[in-house]
Amino acid sequence: MDIFSAPSKIIITCNKRLSPYLEKEVSELGFKVKNTFVTGVELTGSVNDCILLNLNLRCASQILYSLKSFTCNGPDELYRNLLAIEWEKLISANGYFSVTNHAEHFTVNNEMFVNVKVKDAIADRMRRETSNRPNSGSDLSKAVFHLYWKDERAEIFLDTSGETLAKHGYRKIPGKAPMLEALASATLLATNWNRQSSFVNPMCGSSTVAIEAALLATNRRPGLFRKNYSFMHVLGYDENFYRVEFEKLKKQIIEVPGLKIIATDISHDAIEISKVNAAAAGIESFIDFKVCDFEETELPATKGVVFFNPEYGERMGEAAELEKTYARIGDFLKKKCQGMTGYIFTGNLDLAKKVGLKAKRRIEFYSAKLDCRLLEYELYAGSREK
Repeated sequence: MDIFSAPSKIIITCNKRLSPYLEKEVSELGFKVKNTFVTGVELTGSVNDCILLNLNLRCASQILYSLKSFTCNGPDELYRNLLAIEWEKLISANGYFSVTNHAEHFTVNNEMFVNVKVKDAIADRMRRETSNRPNSGSDLSKAVFHLYWKDERAEIFLDTSGETLAKHGYRKIPGKAPMLEALASATLLATNWNRQSSFVNPMCGSSTVAIEAALLATNRRPGLFRKNYSFMHVLGYDENFYRVEFEKLKKQIIEVPGLKIIATDISHDAIEISKVNAAAAGIESFIDFKVCDFEETELPATKGVVFFNPEYGERMGEAAELEKTYARIGDFLKKKCQGMTGYIFTGNLDLAKKVGLKAKRRIEFYSAKLDCRLLEYELYAGSREK
């Protein structure tokens, strides 16, 4: 079977609560989503389709192409089913592969044991058929296979991504507590920003949100910043197909005359890090950076969106000081941002109450293991018109 052209089940995973935005992205690329769940979507396609998805998706983590599904009641049955797969037609006997897994079965108490069982089946098959076997380990830079095993159902996938797609590849310096790029993209897709009006990001930190806003507005895709994927290390890979799709990414970039993105932070280091990361993403010319307290942020004449991602107060003793900060954010939004739409992304809903504004929408997200909200505020100039 030529997996690069043969259709099979594709599972695209994402962080919890990002699947609605991932589904929208996949549909806009022309694919039909068969099923959407909490941490991903399902569709049908080939590995060549996976290449296109890897290059274009902002909210995804891994793109998995199903090789075989089977009933599995224990390690021995797992080994026998995997030994029957023609691995010699998928990877080179002189190559390298790694294995990841998600296993929930009463016979499993160690995920490393499952990985070893999968590796043994692949290595034994390769040695039997080619008199040689590839090396294996935990490095995800070459061919990667993923086993999903729950109760009596098991499925082995080619993980066409390898390293996670949730990190978009341009961030050279992470800065302090940076937002994951995929999460930042999803929060932007959740706003009502039209990608042409102004976008203001006070307290920007390392500017992940501001940079993702510039990338979104100009249609710069994550595939522009990454040069290695798991699919490149599978037999049958056509580099020319990838090159054609990569060139399309360049042609898809659009100009947005007058695009105004402002990012400010009180920390000199944060702004310097932001400038390095923006330059790596090729969008430094679209963002006006300034070192200042957020209340001193100069707002553009054209109305758009103002987006805050303040600290959440996870450490002891921080909450009291942050209560004042959140109250100041509320005052800034009320007094200086009239006519704009305000957003606050926070993992502390008690602190959010100190903003003193009623949120029009409360959009659910997760950041790491924190239950978060993106709060949307309509900031009316004068009294609200009926």
